[in-house]
Amino acid sequence: MKKLMICACLAFIVLGACKERKTVPLSENIHQRDSMQRIIEQRDNEINDMLGTLNEVQEGLRQINEAENRLNVVRGGEGADKRAQITENIRVIANSMARNRELVRKLQQQLRESRFNGEELKKVIANLTQQLDEKEMQLQKLREELNAKDVQIAKLDEQVGDLNASVENLRTENESRAKVISNQDQQLNTAWYVYGTKKELKEQRIIVDGKVLQANFNKSYFTKVDIRVDKEIKLYSKSAKLLTMHPSGSYTLNRDASGQYMLRINNPQIFWSTSKYLVVQVK
Repeated sequence: MKKLMICACLAFIVLGACKERKTVPLSENIHQRDSMQRIIEQRDNEINDMLGTLNEVQEGLRQINEAENRLNVVRGGEGADKRAQITENIRVIANSMARNRELVRKLQQQLRESRFNGEELKKVIANLTQQLDEKEMQLQKLREELNAKDVQIAKLDEQVGDLNASVENLRTENESRAKVISNQDQQLNTAWYVYGTKKELKEQRIIVDGKVLQANFNKSYFTKVDIRVDKEIKLYSKSAKLLTMHPSGSYTLNRDASGQYMLRINNPQIFWSTSKYLVVQVK
């Protein structure tokens, strides 16, 4: 519209000049008309160039607004994907603003070099510059906000790392304690028994000079049991005698169908309280 008004004004000036100089010779009128036409064409080219640059600036502002709208949508979220989108939109805005500043400088240069003294266009350029300054401040605020989030996330990551390390240490400590407790529990509930003839027991130094388990006896000759589970011991003999001391009420010696003895432990805790080694002499 401004371009049409300018052209209309120029045309009016040309027509006025023609009416005032009717008496000028034809060749001079033709020369003046050609000069005026060149001036009008030059003005048209200058205006077209400036309008083209102005359109580019407007397109750049549109892209900035679109990026800002996308940014507002994702700013409320967290996570790697959200942060990547925010970073990308900030990059688009920064690039568009840099391009727009170049275009505004170009437009100012075009206006200075042209013969067109457009006050309205100067106001438009000033308004565009102000918009870009405001968006630059918004962009800087966004960058500071993102950097602050980076710091917060880094601190949070550090805290999470420390917490994970503490949890891992606690887990290791608990596993260690569990192993110690398990070992202690296993030791507390482990016992050994052996049965054999008097001769066999002497050979393994389990009986020495009529005494039981007093010398350096062969421990590998014994069978290991869990006192919580193993409550019956088959002796495979019709003659059996306990050589180690165990409370009498805590066990019974029973015969099976073939007349062979089987030791039944009725109260494991009491039975094994006096000795964790059981020695039975059989025939």
